[in-house]
Amino acid sequence: MKFPGRRKNKHYFPVSERGREALETDFHHKGNVYITGIIQPIVDIEITTTNEFLNQMNFKKCESFLVDDTIAEKIYNDAKNENRIRGEYPGETVANTLHNFSMLSDTPCVALGSIHKNITVGDYVYKYISKTSSRVDLTYLQPCERLMGRALALVTEDGERTFAVSKGCMNDLSAEFVPEKIVQESATLVLSAYLLRDEQSPIFEATLKACKIAKASNVPIVLSMGTSSLVEAKREFFMNFITEYVNVVAMNSDEAFALTKIDDPLLAASSILEITDLCLITVGAKGLYLAGYVDEDFARLTKEALHTKSIVEYNRYEYSRGMKKADCKKPIKIYSHINPFLGGPQAITNTNGAGDAALSALLHDMSANVYHKQVVPNSPKHQANYLTYSSLSQISKYANRVSYEVLMQNSPRLTKGLPQKEDALEESYWER
Repeated sequence: MKFPGRRKNKHYFPVSERGREALETDFHHKGNVYITGIIQPIVDIEITTTNEFLNQMNFKKCESFLVDDTIAEKIYNDAKNENRIRGEYPGETVANTLHNFSMLSDTPCVALGSIHKNITVGDYVYKYISKTSSRVDLTYLQPCERLMGRALALVTEDGERTFAVSKGCMNDLSAEFVPEKIVQESATLVLSAYLLRDEQSPIFEATLKACKIAKASNVPIVLSMGTSSLVEAKREFFMNFITEYVNVVAMNSDEAFALTKIDDPLLAASSILEITDLCLITVGAKGLYLAGYVDEDFARLTKEALHTKSIVEYNRYEYSRGMKKADCKKPIKIYSHINPFLGGPQAITNTNGAGDAALSALLHDMSANVYHKQVVPNSPKHQANYLTYSSLSQISKYANRVSYEVLMQNSPRLTKGLPQKEDALEESYWER
């Protein structure tokens, strides 16, 4: 396991005895900790554009929305003829998160979804697979007749991205292709709000089936909120869905406002904790917030200076590890906030993917907790039924660092793991 910086604790995942990698992973072997995510395989096509074009097409800036295949084809062909295509990349929020998780942990994960059945060298599907980490197992994908979806990422001069999505077969996953045992033995089940956009689509039923399996098997369910317009349109649905199934939610500040109607991210996080166990909110240039629960008996006081914002001394117990509220005898809310790593990049060429990157770091920590509990069940680390391995403070640092890595590059996916030691920081930053 490669957390940035030297850690006093032993690595949580094996880092030796690599040997050759088999074509198939035995997910049911003890010690093979993995996460499962439901994806909507799609190719991101970056196209430079203007605010005037977005207004002309009635596209809401910085949002993600569906467009007819013919409209997407025309935009794509016009951009190609005018040499405005900046690149084509594998995309979709859960797929990005799984890829990043595998890069950080060097361990496997499983992708469930649907994909075009006929793969030709050089086509969209081929490029998608070739640009996805080999640790992301794609063998459980459902083969489909329809072509792969496309997300036209319309990039304006300020670097902001607006997504016009052509669906293709991305919603065709049927419930019968959800492998029950794979979900039951996962460290977490990862979803996005986009899976639940269309209640008539096959992937909606498949997602519900996976959630029911995970809940019955006590597998934590993690939901990335997607885009604020979708949350706004189905606010009551998502409030009920989170209450019923979800243990961890991840979102940006716009999505947090759409869900809670609270403009302050710290108060929004507190409100969200009324319906779930752990909450990650990214706030752009202001960093990120992490909020959760801990039993009063296991709360750990911070060694940092106490801070007061909309909640007095909100970080008092940020050195505590997250727990499910139901596992706490006397649950108390805990919070941590961190500003962007090193102040953030001086020039950001791509704002997309930072939230997915932060979530992948959190998932890495949660799966490390599962792995360590299997390997060292009698460790003092497991005197309570924790949801995370590290404290909220430490996870915030890790998530912050991974987000920075994505923001430094022109891709929503990590191209390499993080360094073992950060030359830019004192070791005490990571070893507390």
